[in-house]
Amino acid sequence: MSTAESIFVVVICVLLVLVIGNILFSFLAERKNPPIGRFIDCDGVRLHYLERGDPAARCVVLFHGNGTMIQDLIISGLVDRLASRSRVICFDRPGFGYSQRPRARIWTATSQAALFVKALNQLGVRDPVVLGHSWGALVAAAIGFQTDYPIRGLVLASGYYFPTPRLDFWMLSGPAIPVLGDLVRYTVAPMISWAILPALIRKLFAPRSVPENFKHGFPASLTLRPKQLRAAAEESAFLIPEAARFQSRYPSIRCPVHIFHGTVDQIIEPEQASRLHEVLGRSDLHLVRGAGHMVTYADSTSIAQAVESLEIATVK
Repeated sequence: MSTAESIFVVVICVLLVLVIGNILFSFLAERKNPPIGRFIDCDGVRLHYLERGDPAARCVVLFHGNGTMIQDLIISGLVDRLASRSRVICFDRPGFGYSQRPRARIWTATSQAALFVKALNQLGVRDPVVLGHSWGALVAAAIGFQTDYPIRGLVLASGYYFPTPRLDFWMLSGPAIPVLGDLVRYTVAPMISWAILPALIRKLFAPRSVPENFKHGFPASLTLRPKQLRAAAEESAFLIPEAARFQSRYPSIRCPVHIFHGTVDQIIEPEQASRLHEVLGRSDLHLVRGAGHMVTYADSTSIAQAVESLEIATVK
């Protein structure tokens, strides 16, 4: 066997070890962190969701951001606060947590919104308040565009609404590339992600410290599974094109909107929120001083109050 052939065999063996190791890691991560909610089959997709509160009360629907899952919304305190007086439904968006993300579909914010409207109809949810954080804010806005599914209001937190030059988003989209991305996701991407995850989490919460309940309660190992890395990479790639497609549609939103953003967000500039406020006909802007991207933790009380105000206004 020549030197080149020997190197080739060694490389293949290393890749196989990494693939098997990542499959085993995913199995152990899911065994340690089993589903915490229920499942619903909708339009050929199995969605994982959590329901809390009074089933007969008015409903609030929550969507998490890129890379996270239902647990993020629970740990922030929003779920418990809202469930004290409302029916609360949180979804793992496609590819995150325990929700499927079939490859035959392009999972834009619009396609996700269409799926969730069907799921909400199956669950008997009518006229909800819809809350979205970060990438989930685009999904929430896409539901607000729909004319055949009325909602009582939108609460958008730390969202990216208008296209800007952002090389970092494109750099994070590599694992979404077919074939090559698959190889990366099942070999080196989980290790690289594990190495940079602590710094990324600190940046998400900066300038505030990472809450202790997040450190100990968020199932970070689930975010390192190859299938979730694909979903996160795809959403990094879709973010700027989606914002470009949406920017002319915001004035069509007819329901009341509350916009929250941290003034020192290091992930998405707060000017995004100010600009959206300018183009919307009915909106309230809440710039949270000293808060970063995870404004849902920094001011969960005000966000819950905004949701409740939309419910009260509707009742009147």
